[in-house]
Amino acid sequence: MSRLDDLIKNYESFVSLPWKPDLAGVERVWFAVYDPYEERRLRCRIEEFEISTKKASHGWQLLDITDSFAIWMSENDYRESYFEEPADMQMALKEFEEYVRENIRAMLKASDADENTVVAIHGVASLYGLTRVSGVIEGLEKDIKGRLLIFFPGEHEGNNYRLLGARDGWNYMAIPITAHDGGME
Repeated sequence: MSRLDDLIKNYESFVSLPWKPDLAGVERVWFAVYDPYEERRLRCRIEEFEISTKKASHGWQLLDITDSFAIWMSENDYRESYFEEPADMQMALKEFEEYVRENIRAMLKASDADENTVVAIHGVASLYGLTRVSGVIEGLEKDIKGRLLIFFPGEHEGNNYRLLGARDGWNYMAIPITAHDGGME
């Protein structure tokens, strides 16, 4: 079995466990952690996560944020000046972070994303160098009715997460689902 097979199997076991309704928002966030080089393979197999979720009698919503920066930039009035002077964009990246957060929030608040639904986000690698995943997730906890699943290409050790294994990482209390040792660390 490949590591991706193990991750899917561990996710299936985890999503099948009974869900406690009285958890804090931060406890409703799951990170499916996988090696960045498996990104394309994972994208081809996201449907298996959906099948596992539905098999466990939960709803499923998927949001791909891969193109978020391109969409945000195309709608930005100052895009031409940012292309001329990219350093001027630094302050605007906070607006981009909020843009991504609001897209996720809209999905979390959708009528079909109830307390029995997994809202899954993939494409977070596209945020690298623009904003931090931690910055996007902060402030969403109160909007999570069911579970928020982040497909996370990177590393996890303790409560420390490193996107693409390249940054110092940040300490976050999300529940990691991994490919090894039963899936949860």
